[in-house]
Amino acid sequence: MQEQKKLKEISLFLADEDATVALAQQLAPMLTGTHPAFAGQAPGGRIHLKGDLGAGKTSFARALLRACGVAGRIKSPSYALLESYKLFNLYCYHLDFYRLSDPREWLDAGFREILQKEAIILIEWPEQAGATLPPPDLEIHLVYADAGRQAHLTAYSNKGTSWLTTLVLPQQEYPPQDFPGDA
Repeated sequence: MQEQKKLKEISLFLADEDATVALAQQLAPMLTGTHPAFAGQAPGGRIHLKGDLGAGKTSFARALLRACGVAGRIKSPSYALLESYKLFNLYCYHLDFYRLSDPREWLDAGFREILQKEAIILIEWPEQAGATLPPPDLEIHLVYADAGRQAHLTAYSNKGTSWLTTLVLPQQEYPPQDFPGDA
């Protein structure tokens, strides 16, 4: 990824898949342009998803696409590298660069054109593209934390910053603590 300044960062604990889905459901209207705070702004945006195998990148992507309105089966792009979906007048592209062996492969595959469109673009394993990939609006890095995940959200654009500012985050205590009297 090209070097760019981090504009805003937040971290939150996602206790389970429901918490991951809730985060995706909050971001979806911001990306589709249906959130009242984003009325009149162009829909779409780029989100990079980072984390170890099994950290929840694909689960988050599926939840986001579902919350955006994608109906039917949402396949992982692990083998095909790209799955695309059409929502009314907005395209959604879900890419997975895990299998790339050279940072320029995504360019050779013609994916640069996708990044130029007003679309929702989700990229798993963006680090495989190296410095040839432009920075996202938002990066979500999922890290194993007990039974859940710690999500580190970093905005690299004004659009991403506005998404983070608009999120309604649950009050959290991490690591989760048992309270006296809990059995």
